Formats: sequence, structure tokens, C-alpha cells
Amino acid sequence: MLNKYILTILVLTLARTAFAQDPQFTQFYAAPLYLNPAFAGSALAPRITANYRNQWPAITNYVTTMVAVDHFIEKYSSGVGLLIQSDNQGQGRIQSTDIGLQYAYQFQVSESSFVRLGLQGSYVNRSVNYFGLTTGDQFTDRGFITGSVSGDPTLQGGLPTKKYMDFSTGGLFYSDWFWLGASAHHINRPDQGFFIGERERLPMKTSIQAGLRIPLGGFTGRADEEDREISFSPVIMYKHQGKYDQLDLGAYLTYSPLTIGAYYRGIPFKKYNQTLNNHDAVAALIGWRMEKFSIGYSYDMTISTLGNSGGSHELSLSYIFDKPEGRRAGVKRRDKKLPCPKF
Repeated sequence: MLNKYILTILVLTLARTAFAQDPQFTQFYAAPLYLNPAFAGSALAPRITANYRNQWPAITNYVTTMVAVDHFIEKYSSGVGLLIQSDNQGQGRIQSTDIGLQYAYQFQVSESSFVRLGLQGSYVNRSVNYFGLTTGDQFTDRGFITGSVSGDPTLQGGLPTKKYMDFSTGGLFYSDWFWLGASAHHINRPDQGFFIGERERLPMKTSIQAGLRIPLGGFTGRADEEDREISFSPVIMYKHQGKYDQLDLGAYLTYSPLTIGAYYRGIPFKKYNQTLNNHDAVAALIGWRMEKFSIGYSYDMTISTLGNSGGSHELSLSYIFDKPEGRRAGVKRRDKKLPCPKF
């Protein structure tokens, strides 16, 4: 309990003095529009996705929820997307809501490979809630003064808010068996400071995503292999923001409709100082995917010096609607779906 209060106070303190870091998802391919705006329309059909992450519940709550809708406009080889994200830090003390619009253009570069380029513009509303926070003037040597009200001038200023525009971009190169993507978020480095005279520039976040899809058809010898996907997908993502960087290494095994996966997050050969390692978490994932609907759950086990944090729980949902009729019969289809996993 004491650790929970200490971390909550620390989060509020950092709201005034530190650079923020973006929320993260273990199932980053289940949040494609958040990962890279070039994914807008990548399902080549109308799609809706939802994601929920609860990080470190045994210490304090970092809860991120997100809903996204995207669609591919075949006539213009373009994808459009809408992304709505809500992030609550320190039991709701720091809250932000992000509404983003995305556009991606797809073109073919060879018989079996494609490029997608994407842009995103977002409106962000960020606030701090000081109510419920106790300060030193509410304590004596006997402990907390029941019913006391803090006289700290910082807590008398209501609910500080900050509103700003945010811009991001990204690109993807892929075929039917591999993909390589790169994205840059907060390229305008918006000022998200709450207080007059303080400038808190949000560091730009850059990331690289890559992976392979290795078919395993014929491996099991079962007669129904033609009716199901059987594949193995190693994946990697590197991201950098401000003073921090991180590496995600993982793999998915799909024997449809079931998918299982495992991840390691951290950079084992790098230390920020002599006592702080760069191991973050190991994660396990299980997903179930039918023709149009998919659901995935993952759990992160903390392996850093943070200790007993309660890990992180993550849930993802996705539904792909029927593709609207647009192209005349007999015209060869040039579009190709991305081979990356759905979770």
C-alpha cells in the first residue's frame, strides 16, 4: 500500500518536470493504427479494433484503452482511419484523450511486393487531477489529520489542462512472406506542459517493425491443412523516445483458429547505469481467430528491478467486415494483405 501511494505521488511530480513516454502494447500488431499510420486500411476491408491494457495493477494503475476504425478505398488505393485513445496514469490522476485521423496510400513496386505510406494528425486533451492527493501540511508526528484540507497552493489551482495538435508518419514495405515498417510519432514535438512558463516538449518516438511469415503447411500431415493457416512468425520491434529505447523480440505460432506467442522486452546488453539493467518483461499470448473476428489475451511478467508489480494484462478485439463490391468481375486484383500476425 505504501508503494502505491509513493508511486502515485511520483507520477504527479513527474507531470511537472519530466518528459512523458508513450503507452505501449504487447500485442502491437493487434493495435496496427497505433503502431504505424501506414497500417490504415491494411485489412483491405472495413475493420474495427479495440485494445485494453492494465499495467502494474499491484502498484498503481496505468490503464490504456483504444478503439480504431479503418477502411480501404480500392478506387484510390488509399486507406483512412480513425483512432481514439484514452490513457490514465496513477489511478486516473493524469489523463489524456487522443483523437487521430489517418491516411495511407498503397502502391505496387514489383509483382509480389507493395509499399504503404501513412500520415496522422491528432488532437490531444491532457489533464491532471490533484483531488485526493495528500501533502505534508496534512500530517503531524502522529500521522494524517483526518478531515484536513491541504493548503498547498499547487493544489488550489483546479484541474490543469493542456490541448495540442500532434502529427505522425510512417511507411511499410511488404510481400506475402515478410514486412518491414518504420514510423515517427510526435514529429512536431508538441508542448504538453501544464503550467505557464514551463515548456515540456514531447520527445519524438521512432520505431522499426519487421517480421517473417513462414508457412508450415504439410508439417502435421493432417488432411484438413488446406482449410486452415499453419505458420510461424518471428517478429521484432525497436523503439526510441527521448533518453530511452526498447527492443521487443517474439514469435507467433498459428494453427488456426488458435494462435500462441511469446515475447521478451528489453535490451539485455545495455545498461542505463551500473545498477539498473534493461530487462523489462517476458510475455505470453493466446488468441482465437475466426474468419472475421479475433480476440487475444496477453500477460506480461515483470523481470525488472521494479519487483512485484502485478505484471500487465492486455486484451484485444478485432472485427473485419465484408469487403464492399467495387471492382468489376474479370479484373485482376493487385492488392495483397499484409502477412503480419493479427495479435
